[in-house]
Amino acid sequence: MNIYEQHLDKNAANFVALSPVSFVERSAEVFADLPAVVHGSRHYNWAQTRERSARLAAALLALGVKRGSTVSVMLPNTPEMVEAHYAVPALGAVLNTLNTRLDATLLAWQMNHCEASVLITDREFAPVMSHALSALRGDHGRGIVVIDVCDSEYTGAGEQLGAFEYEALLAAHEPLALLQGPADEWDAIAVSYTSGTTGDPKGVVTHHRGAYLNAVCNAATWTMPHFPKYLWTLPMFHCNGWCFPWTVAMLGGTHICLRRVEAAAILQAMRTHGADHYCAAPIVHNLIIHADPVLREGIHHKVRGMVAGAAPPASMIEGMARIGFDITHVYGLTEVYGPASVAVKRSAWADADLSEQTRLNGRQGVRYMLQEGMTVLDIGSMQPVPADGRTMGEIMFRGNIVMKGYLKNPASCDKAFEGGWFHTGDLAVIEPDRYVKIKDRSKDIIISGGENISSIEVEDALYRHPAVLACAVVARPDEKWGETPVAFVETKADALVSAADLIAHCKGLLAGYKVPREIRFEAIPKTSTGKVQKFQLRERARSASAIE
Repeated sequence: MNIYEQHLDKNAANFVALSPVSFVERSAEVFADLPAVVHGSRHYNWAQTRERSARLAAALLALGVKRGSTVSVMLPNTPEMVEAHYAVPALGAVLNTLNTRLDATLLAWQMNHCEASVLITDREFAPVMSHALSALRGDHGRGIVVIDVCDSEYTGAGEQLGAFEYEALLAAHEPLALLQGPADEWDAIAVSYTSGTTGDPKGVVTHHRGAYLNAVCNAATWTMPHFPKYLWTLPMFHCNGWCFPWTVAMLGGTHICLRRVEAAAILQAMRTHGADHYCAAPIVHNLIIHADPVLREGIHHKVRGMVAGAAPPASMIEGMARIGFDITHVYGLTEVYGPASVAVKRSAWADADLSEQTRLNGRQGVRYMLQEGMTVLDIGSMQPVPADGRTMGEIMFRGNIVMKGYLKNPASCDKAFEGGWFHTGDLAVIEPDRYVKIKDRSKDIIISGGENISSIEVEDALYRHPAVLACAVVARPDEKWGETPVAFVETKADALVSAADLIAHCKGLLAGYKVPREIRFEAIPKTSTGKVQKFQLRERARSASAIE
């Protein structure tokens, strides 16, 4: 034992496990009178938000929730969703935020898989949750306590499914004296399910330490000031809102809630409440770009957006720049708490023309400062690829902002962490300045005549046509070439464009073998967070080939 290990032990005065729950207590203590949550007619300051969260924690405790219990929530971006993020981890319990667009069968499967003991659900979702609860109880014989939320901003119908109503339950319990994190920062804080496009979804388990560190990273990455006015365009059920429920608490900011993500509502919140930060997938940014310019009138302050969830097309980045919104491009996955890398903007980039700025900002960039490792490795040798901008490998992460693992799925854990890195499944290159650029998902690369075609590159070319609103490119089976690219396209309102027009446009931007052999003008299926569901498009492409 060396001298620095003698009589220098951890104790209550010099060591506390990291947990983002501490941010809530701090803001309630030092920013008690400042606004914390805005939702229609409801306004809560930080003292009130902390009290409501502590009342919810006390109520859940009385219902038997404890360390290791799971609380599922089926909620839009409302104050109750914010409070669940603060209350559930304060009991050492695990928060399971359900995707509000899933069907009853999958919702029941997820709640059973994570052994949820309590469900908090908004009455808007009563029809689907009624079926989910029936399936859960009928198939598995499990009871679950249901708490119904009657949101003041929801005017539709919806039956009460449980024995408890949220506001009455809060009123019936005195708030806990302290919202505090666990004794062990490795304790689970949330379980979030992947999309399950190939088999059952996987339950991604994250911990208090990672959530704390990524909340700090969000603020540092975005150079967020104290007291931001954060607009909830991003569903909080998606990667726990990319850890922004905790980032906003850390900075004493204001949560501006939205039940519906619509261009008019977004721009009204920016104008009325001064919302100055928001996060979203590219599709939401495109809503803003293509909104009636009249809706942007009266917004005179700087608005900063963060984009992730899909590789942003160049047209989106350029479009946001033209209307004066400052966009930061981040990249990540559920397994790394949402964003874990960022295209850090260098001051010299401001001197480049818009096209070059778009290229630079469109990259996935470099690791978050508190993520210990991000690289691109050759999948076979697990060695780094050269930083030449050409040699492809798989993006991999390691560090404190990586999940604990997949719930009840050791085989998937072993595969994901093989070689001491988390494997993302995304194929990319490292450019000479060490910034990473995604070329495609490994399953989305099109191999035509032995040549690799990046679907993202083809999509980027299509987006440069003024008539294209949304597009997605997938592989279509081909007897001669093995696979060829087929493009699914949604056009802007009143746009007149033919398949031949778009093919000719692509020929001016791409090598011949990369040009789509077919253009299909069809609705593109997307998840609730705006990600294109390419697995459905691949099925359509295969079906069309089989028919022919």
